[in-house]
Amino acid sequence: MTTPRTLRDTLATLSGVTATRARIASHLVGRERELELALAAVAAGRDLVLEGPPGTSKTTLLKAITEEWGIPLVFVEGNADLTPAKLVGHHKPSRVLREDYSADNFVAGPLVQAMRSGGFLYIEEFNRAPEDTLNTLLTAMADRAVEVPRVGRIVAEPTFRVLASMNPYDNVGTTRLSTSISDRLNRIVVDYQDAAAEEDIVVLRTGLAGELARRIMPDAVAVVRATRDRADVRQGSSVRGAIDCALVVWELAGLRGLTRPDDERYPETFYDAMTVCLSGRIRLDEAAETTPERVLREIWEDRFILDPARAEPG
Repeated sequence: MTTPRTLRDTLATLSGVTATRARIASHLVGRERELELALAAVAAGRDLVLEGPPGTSKTTLLKAITEEWGIPLVFVEGNADLTPAKLVGHHKPSRVLREDYSADNFVAGPLVQAMRSGGFLYIEEFNRAPEDTLNTLLTAMADRAVEVPRVGRIVAEPTFRVLASMNPYDNVGTTRLSTSISDRLNRIVVDYQDAAAEEDIVVLRTGLAGELARRIMPDAVAVVRATRDRADVRQGSSVRGAIDCALVVWELAGLRGLTRPDDERYPETFYDAMTVCLSGRIRLDEAAETTPERVLREIWEDRFILDPARAEPG
């Protein structure tokens, strides 16, 4: 990680987008286009939201950028409990009672911390936060400054940015962003990667190797991708499900003494791991008269029984 010595050094680093792109890309599998677009947006001084389903490297991409540039990343989780006071800051009640309101007893929230340090304010699950809380960002994004009662005007350092990630609007618990917020944000849509890239991610994240692992990886990715293509599933699993599935299959195989990919017990072992790792990750369509376990059984049968050639070792 590069840590600039001064704010001027930081700005110079931000302008050297081409020189840092390759190093940042080493933290990611694929995502070259999304990385290039994100780098261009933040280097241009713009605020940015990444929109896509869970497990599509949104957070990983933004963290890789800030780590490479040595810029503080101030993290906030968007949810119904995120109030304007939690985002901006508050006065200590005990000191207010003793001393009245003053700038000295103000506790800076993540927004003010990021503005003062020239950091990136990163709000995860952006469209799960209340609208009145998000509206507190409007002047920070438009004017790069905020007025805090009894504290005064806080002007952001030049490297301050608002970064956010969010799930698509139709996901459970999400709300549509207001026009005022959307108009101040650049947006990059991030979707699932292809099967080869997801297999590379599973290999990287699990560290598994060997003959058995080489069968587990594509099977794990295949069944996870199948959860996204069914009419009775509203939201399928992300690649995180494939990572967990591969790891659990590996451990379960060890417990059962299964060491070869052509062991006849492998398909049922894989199914047992599937139910553990994926049954809680898929969201069924409200009109579907089925269960997660039944959906997974059908996906497993498609992979291992109806079309076994795709699931054969090697």
